Amino acid sequence: MDIETERLILRDFTEDDWVKVHYYCSDEEVTKYTFWGPNSEEQTKVFIRSSINSQFNIPRTNHELAIINKSTNELIGNCCLNVEGSNAEIGFCFSKHHWGYGFATEVAGALLSYGFKERRLHRIYATCRPANIGSAMVMEKIGMKKEGHLREHFMCKNSWQDSYLYSILIQEFKS
Repeated sequence: MDIETERLILRDFTEDDWVKVHYYCSDEEVTKYTFWGPNSEEQTKVFIRSSINSQFNIPRTNHELAIINKSTNELIGNCCLNVEGSNAEIGFCFSKHHWGYGFATEVAGALLSYGFKERRLHRIYATCRPANIGSAMVMEKIGMKKEGHLREHFMCKNSWQDSYLYSILIQEFKS
């Protein structure tokens, strides 16, 4: 599976990707707001194997994709579209060296387009930790609406975590 944007290619993972993925998934700063990480090498390898295995599910509901910078052919992050009936959740994570260039907005927009146009989804949602201002701004830029603040709804990294919940409906999507 490949999704192409102006500057990026979103493609299925291969076994060899684990080294590049581990580079940023083992970084404390990158994983500060995630529910996983920083990863050990084995945790990253398990993630890659699981992502590859999900490519063969029919129907495919879990799309974990590598993000490739077209100009450098470098793997700079990963993203996901996880389908649940007519709904899906999106997410993204980048190496910190690629923050601030608009890549997250480009990826999130491409995931919405794929979800609504190709998968015919009705609703796509995403969450972020309240302190993750960058992710919240991305969701607002792509037209998602803030649905709410989920208070202490899951335990992660030895503390209860809050999340902001954002979503967009197919009739609100502007391609």
